[in-house]
Amino acid sequence: MAKDDGKGGSWKESIWNSRTKEFLGRTASSWGLIILFYVAFYIFLAGVFILTMYVMLQLLDDNKPKYQDRLGIPGMMIRPKHGPNGFLEIDYMMEDTETWDMYVQALDQFLSPYNDTEQAKKNYECTPDKYFFQSDSGSVRNYPKRSCQFNRSILGECSGLTDRSYGFGDGQPCVIIKLNRVVGMLPGGKDGEAPFVTCAPRRYKVVTEEEEGEEDKMGQVMFFPPNGTYNLMYYPYYGKKAQVNYSQPLVAIKFLNVTTNTDINVECKITAGGFQIKGDEKDKFAGKVIFRLRVNTRN
Repeated sequence: MAKDDGKGGSWKESIWNSRTKEFLGRTASSWGLIILFYVAFYIFLAGVFILTMYVMLQLLDDNKPKYQDRLGIPGMMIRPKHGPNGFLEIDYMMEDTETWDMYVQALDQFLSPYNDTEQAKKNYECTPDKYFFQSDSGSVRNYPKRSCQFNRSILGECSGLTDRSYGFGDGQPCVIIKLNRVVGMLPGGKDGEAPFVTCAPRRYKVVTEEEEGEEDKMGQVMFFPPNGTYNLMYYPYYGKKAQVNYSQPLVAIKFLNVTTNTDINVECKITAGGFQIKGDEKDKFAGKVIFRLRVNTRN
């Protein structure tokens, strides 16, 4: 019979001591008190967290950001947005419908909410060329706020209503430019001059001999609405919750005689009295958008 050296019993007693009724060195009452302490402690921490979040949420406005000092100059974006490689580019073959059909589908989907019938159902005919202010009456919120109609037909030859291919099949593609939304922005400034879009070949600090002829390669462009303006009646914007039916104004550019089989870097920028576009490279996408255009042909 093997002799018990006591080591096995000591190990077992460290887990459960039958004489003192201790589990892992603590009695049932000791375990109860320590569990009660940690339960109370974590309930207290959760209560502090909930109270802090509640106080912070009371200081926020559901419809307007409290701080938006970094949004002085809105960004710009184009539609169709991406080419086959995922970049801001439009690259296709005129004779091959499959190469530009994705652009047409993207524009159809993007412009569908702007159909005249849809706009007439949910938005109002506003007075053009002036800001559409909708102030609150003291503590009484004027919600939901009304939104002005932006009819698809305003985009003329780039609306997709008269030319279902948006000019892609004829080598005269249309590009839609939208100005990003900024709550409370008055792009025309105090003078109320409508902001407008201009487009030109992208110029870099060091201009190469090839870039000297870029403007001729881009050819002439046509803007819709005329002069590429964003009418003031669509501003100020009051936020997604306050203006649930807000229709963002658009500007369309139609390239009339772009040089084929050539890469052209196009830069479009906004000109407005409400803010000044700086030439700082840190803000190179503020108030402007740059994209590559290439129209290929077998002829």
